[in-house]
Amino acid sequence: MQSAVPSEIADWFASRGWRIRRHQRDMLHASDEGRHSLLVADTGAGKTLAGFLPTLAAFAPSRNGGNAPEGLHTLYVSPLKALAHDVQRNLLTPVDEMSLPITVETRSGDTPSDRKKRQRTKPPNILLTTPESLSLLLSYPDSAEMFAGLKRIVIDEVHAFATGKRGDLLALALSRLQALAPDLQRAALSATVANPEAFREWLAPWGDIDSVALVNGEEGAPAEVEILLPEEQRVPWGGHAATWAIPQLYEEIRQNRTTLVFTNTRFLAEYIFQHLWDVNEDTLPIGIHHGSLSKEARRKVEGAMARGELRALVATASLDLGVDWGDIDLVVQMGAPKGSSRLLQRIGRANHRLDQPSRALLVPGNRFEFLEATAAKEAVDEGQRDGEDFRPGGLDVLAQHVMACACAGPFQEEALLGEIRSSLSYAWVDEEIWHRVLTFVATGGYSLKAYDKFKRIVRDKDGVWRLTHPDQAARHRLNAGIIIDSEMLEVRINSGRGRGGRSLGKIEERFAASLSPGDTFAFAGMSLEVVKLQDMEVLVKAATSNAMIPSYGGQRMPLTTHLAERVRTMLVDRPGWARFPDDVREWLEVQDWRSQMPGPGQLLVESFPHAKRHYSVYYTFEGWNANQSLGMLITRRMEDRGLLPGGFVANDYSLAVWGLKPVEDPAPLLSPDILQDEFMEWVQNSHLLRRAFREVAVIGGLVERQHPGKRKTGKQVTFSTDLIYDVLRKYEPDHVLLEAAWADARERMTDVGRLGDLLDRSARELVHVELDRVSPLAVPVMVMIGREATPQGAVDDELLLEAEDLASAAMRVSALDEDFLE
Repeated sequence: MQSAVPSEIADWFASRGWRIRRHQRDMLHASDEGRHSLLVADTGAGKTLAGFLPTLAAFAPSRNGGNAPEGLHTLYVSPLKALAHDVQRNLLTPVDEMSLPITVETRSGDTPSDRKKRQRTKPPNILLTTPESLSLLLSYPDSAEMFAGLKRIVIDEVHAFATGKRGDLLALALSRLQALAPDLQRAALSATVANPEAFREWLAPWGDIDSVALVNGEEGAPAEVEILLPEEQRVPWGGHAATWAIPQLYEEIRQNRTTLVFTNTRFLAEYIFQHLWDVNEDTLPIGIHHGSLSKEARRKVEGAMARGELRALVATASLDLGVDWGDIDLVVQMGAPKGSSRLLQRIGRANHRLDQPSRALLVPGNRFEFLEATAAKEAVDEGQRDGEDFRPGGLDVLAQHVMACACAGPFQEEALLGEIRSSLSYAWVDEEIWHRVLTFVATGGYSLKAYDKFKRIVRDKDGVWRLTHPDQAARHRLNAGIIIDSEMLEVRINSGRGRGGRSLGKIEERFAASLSPGDTFAFAGMSLEVVKLQDMEVLVKAATSNAMIPSYGGQRMPLTTHLAERVRTMLVDRPGWARFPDDVREWLEVQDWRSQMPGPGQLLVESFPHAKRHYSVYYTFEGWNANQSLGMLITRRMEDRGLLPGGFVANDYSLAVWGLKPVEDPAPLLSPDILQDEFMEWVQNSHLLRRAFREVAVIGGLVERQHPGKRKTGKQVTFSTDLIYDVLRKYEPDHVLLEAAWADARERMTDVGRLGDLLDRSARELVHVELDRVSPLAVPVMVMIGREATPQGAVDDELLLEAEDLASAAMRVSALDEDFLE
């Protein structure tokens, strides 16, 4: 039997001309039954209101008899501060119009200190916050009293952070809150969860999946997704910016009231924005929004959008999670979407209403991206979602949580371990690991215990842990957090004696960390050899040969496994090619005639000569990160085997490696032991492990970014962590933070899991095809050679010219072949 909706709420819905949707009633019913809940519903389905419905009901006089709850009743946790502020605005309207006695406030890093202090002693009924701010709240001695009466926690956009380190921090906070408030009900909301069962397990105390009700939202109008194709030219061979579409895109903006244009990188957002302004003959108000802009600039644009003053907004993932605008009538995705869930999230920005179809336009940058866009469109049409898998919780995050608990008050180690294990993310922590984590928080570890600065907690004879000094609490709150800013490293010409001379510019630390002394890479139009990495600088000299490693700028979204499988299936579905444009269909037909198609379960490798070099192209479909890592490993193995590698280039779909000698059998280059031998050597000799260690050292509290009144520079933090890293590598190689750093280097920085899957596939079904020249399928990756150091977009015009030359060779068939193809 369904729960009765209080009359105050039912009347308010009726006054708006709305009906209470089934999933909103189901969320109230689950709460009345005392169950936790996971709501999976389309954008525009009223998810947030559904999450808060049990809270509003608890404050309705018709249900509580005039005895409204007091104190903090509901926590709302969001991945974005902006989302919390948006929800506050949207929540205050029904609260005011129903005349409910509810106070609502937000808490984040931007909240004034006097309000933060008051919130701890006199909290609102509903507090909207982020995982980091919640963890900090739990570090105060009065947190037990503050949260003792907590009845409900609502986690919005749970898919966006549950599988990462912010999710680890929230999982630990949930276990702490459940201990402080045993009757606490948990609710999570998402539009794009691919595996609801995994999220139910994550949400449930002790992984008790049956305690979490799965609430599926009412189905809305199906999204209308179209792929934009060139009107007078062909789908490009290479490039990512899709600048060919600018005139057509501008026409769409003119024809629609408000258009939201998504790109996958910040650079591309700036590039597309500039091109739109160049053709903006009508001087339409067009804005831009991404994470590198100041907070003031972002707020200004968000305000203009909310007031309906912009005709178009070019944005990155900074708007993925939906500030609630109902007046967007078209969403455009520039370049490939990289995943069906990500595409669904972005499409949901259009209309933001369940009963009206969201309109979306996908704009592929090249032919592979056309296939990916087609796969994503079909996945959306079928309602298929994808996402990241859960992994064991990070030990660095656990160390931070232990310190937060110590700041709140003394704790018994057995009781806290039981609390922590109630979270599925940390159910794997045994007594031995727990002892190592406590030892680290207490002394910094065996190698550092002689230094007082690392002594943060101490254990008494009764097994109770407490802070070594009250000042430790202030230091923890100043430095706690999960989000580590990505640093930029200066590239300098080595002037001798390890000193840097003239600056050539900056590269992302993510890329610099993968380099070892002696590596050569392309930058600023030059081939450079790494002399050494020191502090925040890469010292280089002119290379005596062409650069082997391509350099890329900007974070890259990984191609999801689900979408990769769809593209592979599409490549061998020959009857299905009939629905593609003529030039794409011809591209696939000539590939099929001249070589083979890389089908599911296979690894196709093509080898051919080109421009006096020998090339091998590996069609992995494992994403850029995994392909870049594989390129590093294969070139090392080729060197060891005398194959004289010249370099490599990667995209999401394939890896091209070249050298002076042909690869007659790629199987030995892909044997699984490459992940033991070359991988271990690469990670340890490059700065990958150092970079990972710096992050876990900051998160784990070993190195502090800030002291009262001053903040360390990135250079100072790096110097500190490098010194400690060298000590631990030498004297304590099994240190808990080195273990955490290795986990990050394997999973997050190199995508070693997907590499392992690839090597398993190659062991089962490796297909090697030797050709006399470049193949059609190889052209998109081949045209990127020598262009990688230039930001995406700026090279697209040059790529078109070079691609035509390569393509004419790849697509050339004899007269007899042409008769066959026809």
